Amino acid sequence: MAERSMKQKMIAGEPYHANDAEIIADQLAAAEWMQRFNATLPPEREALLRERLGKLGAGSTIRPPFHCDYGFNIFLGDGVFLNFNCVILDVVEVTIGNGTQIGTGVQILTADHPRDPAARATGIEWGRPIRIGRNVWIGGGAIILPGVSIGDDALIGAGSVVTREVPAGATVVGNPARVR
Repeated sequence: MAERSMKQKMIAGEPYHANDAEIIADQLAAAEWMQRFNATLPPEREALLRERLGKLGAGSTIRPPFHCDYGFNIFLGDGVFLNFNCVILDVVEVTIGNGTQIGTGVQILTADHPRDPAARATGIEWGRPIRIGRNVWIGGGAIILPGVSIGDDALIGAGSVVTREVPAGATVVGNPARVR
């Protein structure tokens, strides 16, 4: 059986090296796509989103500028809204449920790295998926860290750093974000 490629390992959330040729080619393709998307007017944006994202639900909107690692690991439900300057590091799946609204400058970060400096120096990294439920509101400038799940109808306060699971219907604020 052939060894899995670095890209296959990345998508599976296993340790990988981001300097792999296939991964770099995907990053360059995403950079070219972002340049086009961020310079495009609204009527053409939906076609560009469908071209790059893993899923674009009906009526979903992303306002540029928008930044991501790859795009193909981003899955948006129906009626999702991402405001200006959102960043999604999608080395693994990011799933955002129907009706979720995301404020300006939000960062959704699946990429993770070793805590040990010697291990980090090897260039190894991995991803942990992020799942955001339905009808969630994420306030401007919030940061969602790797592996976090946010339940349906939750509210994330502006500027919060979400480091752990958020229960359905909860309001969390602060750094680190805590249930209010």
